[in-house]
Amino acid sequence: MQITLPDVSLVLLIGVSGSGKSTFARQHFAPTEIVSSDHCRALICDDENNQTVNQDAFELLHLIATKRLAHRKLTVIDATNVQSQARQFLLGVAAAAQIPAVAIVLNVESTIAFQQNEQRSHRIVDQEVILQQQQDLQAALANLSQEGFHSIYVLTTPTEIAATSILREIIH
Repeated sequence: MQITLPDVSLVLLIGVSGSGKSTFARQHFAPTEIVSSDHCRALICDDENNQTVNQDAFELLHLIATKRLAHRKLTVIDATNVQSQARQFLLGVAAAAQIPAVAIVLNVESTIAFQQNEQRSHRIVDQEVILQQQQDLQAALANLSQEGFHSIYVLTTPTEIAATSILREIIH
């Protein structure tokens, strides 16, 4: 699949833990374009696994995203983004800056997410958490088209994800 992105846009990667969001981000975007919730947790407390600092980490993620969009920089949010409230603030920031928001959904089967999660060296998420995220994701898929995204792309298999290319469209 070819994904066409406005060269200045907010990209929300949406998917359960273990779906391949971080790998996808690293393959297609510059490190400075990626704002990761894991990295923000690490910046706060030197531990990307520490869920007790989530509020501070997401405040930092929102601040960085807001500043990047104010400077008209492509910004990729690498977080699960499976719950609507997680998306709404960022969509509001993009709308206020008059910058289009794009959803790239990695909707892989739970078994794939479990396998990829188990292969992680740094953080393994409980399968029950992934199953809850999967339920949230399926609910989100029904409503994404009403949330204000400029475009929505849904990738469902590791083969499709690996074969995806990104085309940046210059918009003035």
